[in-house]
Amino acid sequence: MSDRTRHLFAPALRYFAAVARHGSFRAAARELNVASSAVNRQILGLEADLGVALFERIGRRIRLSPSGELLLRHVTDTFRDFEAVAGEIDALKGIRRGRVSIATVESVAQDLLPDIVDRFLTLHPGIDVAVVTTVSEEATRLVTAGEVDLGLTFNPNGGRALEIGLRRVMRIGAVVAPSHPIAAMASVRLADCLRHPLAMPAKGLSIRAALDATAAFRGGAPRNAVETNTLTFMRAIARHGRHVAFQTRVGLEAEAAAGTLVFKPLADADLGADRFALVSRADRTLKLAAATFHTFALRELVRLFPADDAETAT
Repeated sequence: MSDRTRHLFAPALRYFAAVARHGSFRAAARELNVASSAVNRQILGLEADLGVALFERIGRRIRLSPSGELLLRHVTDTFRDFEAVAGEIDALKGIRRGRVSIATVESVAQDLLPDIVDRFLTLHPGIDVAVVTTVSEEATRLVTAGEVDLGLTFNPNGGRALEIGLRRVMRIGAVVAPSHPIAAMASVRLADCLRHPLAMPAKGLSIRAALDATAAFRGGAPRNAVETNTLTFMRAIARHGRHVAFQTRVGLEAEAAAGTLVFKPLADADLGADRFALVSRADRTLKLAAATFHTFALRELVRLFPADDAETAT
């Protein structure tokens, strides 16, 4: 029994555990550095309180009674649980300082990741968090190269080099102002969007690759499209009321809640979904700060996205 564990147990239980361990009052007294009579008094008092004999006394030998065996299991289990909790507390002490580096994409960096980081730092204010915002492929490369600890990205293609902590299928949709004709449509296809000016994601973005693979866009982007490599610009021009932008729900949380933009899932059967993922390097053990953030972020993401978007969208 460790020094800190003795604060958990009353003396009677500590003395009982020592006698059970040694099978002797005298040996227990030597371990506890007390007189044998003190050990005997504690055991007799405990037996009186419980109303049962904890030891069977056979001449000079003693052994646990059935009630004593039951109590010993309780004391042992409590001791083990306490040591486990003490170990977790020690781990928390160890992350008063630390650093976690994250590569992410623009949509995640808008609202989702800042909210998670803010809540994490409320619990762990001594941790430094470094965030790099880039495109999906580069976020994956940074993780596999070991240049960052974690990635929040779409459609990671790192093979066995990546450990996928969470994966969610996110539908691609049309993003329009509330006054736009598409906002009132019950079902929206790319053909409907082509009747209006478009704000297209630039090549290299995961959503653009999904759009280009469809029959509607096989001939290339429409000539009346605005093309940009930032989702921020696409959403901004969509707010003006004429253009149709494209993205997943991720990054639209604030504007959808405020009613400044409307997200309409696209119903085209040949339009692939984006696969959002929390990734780390498979052959690398995360340091304590990064591992703690990974656990926290995973819990938050499961809460926010309990199922694939394709299963919950209507």
